[in-house]
Amino acid sequence: MIDTGQIITITDKALTQIKKIKTENSIPDNVPLRVSVKGGGCSGLMYDMSFDEGKKEGDSVLQYDGLEVLIDGKSLFYLTGTVLDFSDGLNGKGFVFTNPNASRTCGCGESFSV
Repeated sequence: MIDTGQIITITDKALTQIKKIKTENSIPDNVPLRVSVKGGGCSGLMYDMSFDEGKKEGDSVLQYDGLEVLIDGKSLFYLTGTVLDFSDGLNGKGFVFTNPNASRTCGCGESFSV
């Protein structure tokens, strides 16, 4: 595992929501969050977040106030500099990725291209 520091920024609001989801679903504290990029969506790439006990070779391991976050090497290329936030405003409720690497995003904000 490679500890590369803070590759992505997770806001306090997003961190609180992630921890709330873990608690509500009885996910043990030691199970990390995996943030990744996968092919799909209307713009070609989409964000994925899941709780994943299986650390893989090449994963970057990040720490955010007791939350361990895993990012695979391929996703790291697309996510560097990204801010993960949580919105509960009038435009909807959910996690929001602000990615400086994205050249185009879809209308729903769930997919992007570079």
